[in-house]
Parts: sequence; structure tokens; C-alpha cells
Amino acid sequence: MILKVIFLGLTTIIAFWLSAISGGGASLILIPVLNLFLPASTIPFTLTVGTLSSSASRIVFFKKHINWKIFFWFFPFSVPAAFLGASLMKSLNPDYLQFGISLFLIANVAQLIQSKDKLEKNSKRSNNSLLALIGFLAGFISGITGAIGLLFNRFYFKYGLSKEEIIATRAINEICLHITKLIIYISLGLFSKDAVWFGVTIALGAIASSYTVKFLLPFIKDSLYKRIGYTAMVCSGCILLISSSNRIIEQDHISVFTQTNETTINWRNKKIALEFSEKEGLEIEIPIDKEELPEEIKKEFHKFTEEYDKIIIEKIYKNYTTEYYEFNCYRENHLKRVAVLKG
Repeated sequence: MILKVIFLGLTTIIAFWLSAISGGGASLILIPVLNLFLPASTIPFTLTVGTLSSSASRIVFFKKHINWKIFFWFFPFSVPAAFLGASLMKSLNPDYLQFGISLFLIANVAQLIQSKDKLEKNSKRSNNSLLALIGFLAGFISGITGAIGLLFNRFYFKYGLSKEEIIATRAINEICLHITKLIIYISLGLFSKDAVWFGVTIALGAIASSYTVKFLLPFIKDSLYKRIGYTAMVCSGCILLISSSNRIIEQDHISVFTQTNETTINWRNKKIALEFSEKEGLEIEIPIDKEELPEEIKKEFHKFTEEYDKIIIEKIYKNYTTEYYEFNCYRENHLKRVAVLKG
């Protein structure tokens, strides 16, 4: 446990130092590390404890730079959305959401390669409805994953805020979310003793970074600040993509097998076959249960149930348009395709 705390502490210091000069992202960097120590259901609690301290300390050091217009449109919509996201944690798989977030972050590579002039000029004020939408999405995603970090950096950059305004406004927006989420996580029992200790470790590292950031910012130009921010978004996206993909592949037993013209994908004990030939084109075969058959085809299916030991039903799409059903009938371990029925 001690070695884990030391490792997490060192990682936190590095992550929040990068966060300080890139506009955020420490939480998204720490998610893959926490996956090594904690179950996915308690990670949001740990991150929230740590980032709550970070947000509070940044408000202390940068309170005069808060953009109150963004806060007043962000906060009322983010808090209900955080309740909604946190309440869905037990029914939604956060790994799939993390996978989607990773793709969004990687897509910012286009912003990263922009010229210095475009980075400095590319900003415009958003209307109030967009601010409300951003608040809702931030609250919902944060409620499920425990972090939003760099996800909405692009919004702050596009809005034309200064470095100090980004840090201060993000902090005031996020501290309200963090307090809300902590109440929800504790009420739902989504925490543990280890989660508390790791959360305290992250909190201490976050406070140290918040104190040092005010000395770093004067030496960083706005264009460089944005470029570092976009770089952090893309890098975090790559790390999150790898970690979430590995967990999804493991928990859903995903595998791919290829032979000649056919590729078989196994997913959650289902086999999806992709077959391609120059003559027939692309054919997709998806196993289904008999309950999923249309009523007129169910009648045909029941004709074969007494004659064969086992029948595997496949729904087949040909060239993305033609749809039909195929029965693979087994008797004494011998396969016979007895019918091809169009839906």
C-alpha cells in the first residue's frame, strides 16, 4: 500500500504540474494509473477528492480572474447533469464512455498543428445556450467518470479567455461539480478505504501544483499555452484510448479471427462474421435468438425444431441492404443449412 501511495504521489505531482501549464487534464492522466489500484466504480470518488482540493486552491490563488458570466450559465445546468450521470454509474459501463472521450481528445490534433497566428486569433464568444449545453455535458460526463479535465479545454480556448481566466473559471465551475458528486458517491456507497487514501494523496499533490503555477504562467506565451493544452489533450486521449480499449477487450472477451475471405469478431459471447468476395460483395452474419425472428419466420423455424438437435439462427446483411435469415441445423454433430429465408 505504501509503495502504491508513493507511486501515485509522484505521478500526481507530474500530472498536476503538466495540468498547470496546459489548462487541465491531470484527472484524465491519472485514470489509467488508478485503474491499476482500484475498481472502476470507486475511481470517480478518488479523482473527485483530489481535484476538489486542486480547484479550491486555484480559486484562492486566481479568484480575481474568474469569468462570472460563464459560471452563471455553466453551474445551474452542470449540477443536475452530475446527479444524472452519477446515478447511472451502476448501470452504465464507464469504460465505453472513456473510449469515446479518448477519440474526442485525439481529434484535437487538427488544432495542435495550427499556425501561431491562428492559435492566437481563433476565438469567439459563445452564446448563452451553448454555455448551458457545455455545462450539462460537463456535469453528466464528470458524474460518470469523475473527471472532465481537458475535455472542454477547447471551449475555453475558443472563448478567448486568458491563461489566468481559464484556470480560475474552470476551478469555480468544477468545485461546485465536485462537491455535488462527492455527496452522490458517498450516498451510493461508491467509495472504499483505499479510495479515500488515494484521494488524499492526489489532493496533496494538487495543492502543491496550484501554489507553484502562479509563478510559471508569466513565462508562458498565450499561443504556447494553447499549443501545450492541445498537446496534452491528444496525449491524454492516446493514453485513455489504450487503457479503455484493453479493459473493454478483456471484460467483453473481444477477439478477431481472420481466414481467407471471412473475418469473425467475438463480442460478449456473440460471433459476428464478415465475409467478402468480389462476386457477392460484403456479407455480415449476426447470430440472434429465436425471439428476435419476425412472426412469419418463427413459424418456419418451429418446423425444424423437432427434426434437429440444435439450430443456430443468423441474421444476414448483404451489401448493407439485403436482409435475410439463415438456419444452421445440427443433428448428431452434422451441420445442414436447410433454409435461407428472406425477411
